[in-house]
Amino acid sequence: MLIKLKNKETLIIDDFKFKCSIGKRGIKKHKIEGDKSTPKGLFSLGKLYYRADRVDKPKTKLDINKIEKNMGWCDDSKSKYYNSLIKISNKYNYEKLFRKDNKYNYILVINYNTKQISYKGSAIFIHLTKNYKPTAGCITLKEKDFLIMLKLINKKTKIKIH
Repeated sequence: MLIKLKNKETLIIDDFKFKCSIGKRGIKKHKIEGDKSTPKGLFSLGKLYYRADRVDKPKTKLDINKIEKNMGWCDDSKSKYYNSLIKISNKYNYEKLFRKDNKYNYILVINYNTKQISYKGSAIFIHLTKNYKPTAGCITLKEKDFLIMLKLINKKTKIKIH
């Protein structure tokens, strides 16, 4: 199974086409932390995280974790925890996963920069949107499309961003 990002606004899985949004500065082969671009390449998918206090556990073949109040994704290029899930601490810069808005009610991790190379970029997710505004590098979908996608994909699914 392959998810294809055909252009800046279409995600394709089999016969399904979903409207989406990507990084404000488009797709880049040589992404760096904070450049507001979506990384180009073929990537596996990581875990799915969801807000159990707001949404139902989705039907999917992926590994699932509940988002807790103390969860963050380290975007501190100098940290040994760079580009990984952490318990929130004042020691590191991070992206908070337990947000006030609904963007992270569901988060699917894209396994980008898994070797944790400093400044190469972190926290690249597929997450929710209401308005398709450009992101800081993630891919966004409306909730109903996100839930359909989850039923179609599995642990072996890859995403091709080009």
